[in-house]
Amino acid sequence: MRHVTVAAGRYDGGRPSSHSRVRRGGMIAIAALLAFAEPSPACAGSPAGASSTPYLPEPTGSHPVGTTSLYLKDTSRPDPWVPTVKARELMVSLWYPAKSPGRRRAPYMTPKESELFLKDAGMTGGSLDVLSKTRTNAFSDAKPAGRKRSLPLVVLSPGFTKPRSTLTALAEDLASRGYVVAGIDHTYENVAMTFPDGRVTTCVPCEGDHDQSLFTKVSKGRAADVSFVLDQLTGRRPKWKGAALIDPSRIAMAGHSAGGASTIAAMVEDSRLRAGIDIDGTTPVGILDSALSRPFMFLGKPATYTPGSGKPEAATWERDWKLLTGWKRWLLVTGAEHASFTDVGLLADQLGIDSGAELPGARGMEITRRYVRAFFDLHLRKKRQPLLDKWSARYPEVKLCTPETSTCR
Repeated sequence: MRHVTVAAGRYDGGRPSSHSRVRRGGMIAIAALLAFAEPSPACAGSPAGASSTPYLPEPTGSHPVGTTSLYLKDTSRPDPWVPTVKARELMVSLWYPAKSPGRRRAPYMTPKESELFLKDAGMTGGSLDVLSKTRTNAFSDAKPAGRKRSLPLVVLSPGFTKPRSTLTALAEDLASRGYVVAGIDHTYENVAMTFPDGRVTTCVPCEGDHDQSLFTKVSKGRAADVSFVLDQLTGRRPKWKGAALIDPSRIAMAGHSAGGASTIAAMVEDSRLRAGIDIDGTTPVGILDSALSRPFMFLGKPATYTPGSGKPEAATWERDWKLLTGWKRWLLVTGAEHASFTDVGLLADQLGIDSGAELPGARGMEITRRYVRAFFDLHLRKKRQPLLDKWSARYPEVKLCTPETSTCR
């Protein structure tokens, strides 16, 4: 195995000034996964467990996990990025508790998606289909389990340029714990997305210089996507055969980077979302301009979001914090980088790649899963979660911040 060190790129949802900054939010790290394409018997310094076959950690819940993909078409509006496309088309992955494991594990992404994703990161050779080989834990089209209206629904939104698949490990874990999870690919905001008829779309607004107005448009457009998806899952004629299992009174959302900022926008526009989490995402101006009383949590990295630091990214959270008038938390994970909260960090570590984070990728995902699940268990299932109220010896990396005093402990 070749051993590669990569710089830690990032995108925090609202401040990139060029395409190079936009696409680097963890993509450099995952591009380096190609390093294993030329394996050798030994790699000095390679961590134990480094492997030529990427895999996601097993879910922690008791339910087998099923998954399926939905193609949805909103004929009420044109596509915001390509106005000549008269309807907004979306791809959505659903993860859910299954009655039993299926025969076929779901693919992580297609070979073509892997190729375009890695080429966008600057890779021109090697095994460009590497990400399509990632081993997942969900079974394609397994039969859903549960009683009518018994399962909470969580919507997940990925970072700008990122596919919904980069949130798979989190989605699988929630599904194993009895949640239905809907991961949305926001068309033309992703470097590669495949429709059932074989069409592959790429990212339209990625090129060129960007200002705040672009990411305001991203957040508001994603809010419309989320409301449409909720209509399709909980309306009179749902598009998923297992939709009757969803409890429409227990719906929430989380997103990474631009998806985190979009969570606030979606909650402002749609009262069906009872709670939300912004995972390491800077929020554009004007998304939240009045009080929001529903539960909300910020989860991020100290390098960017320490309150009182004077950093512009932290200032966006401080601005919104004042308008969050319900239950709220501000959590920072010591040693994390932008990729630490998604599959990118853990896959890089497995293959001997330095993604720039001090926190091991598997540990970053363990923390993300645990705190995200605690938030949803508290607010959608009314289960007490002391973990969210004080420092934990089990997760000493996580600090609870009080922005009013600029302290984290």
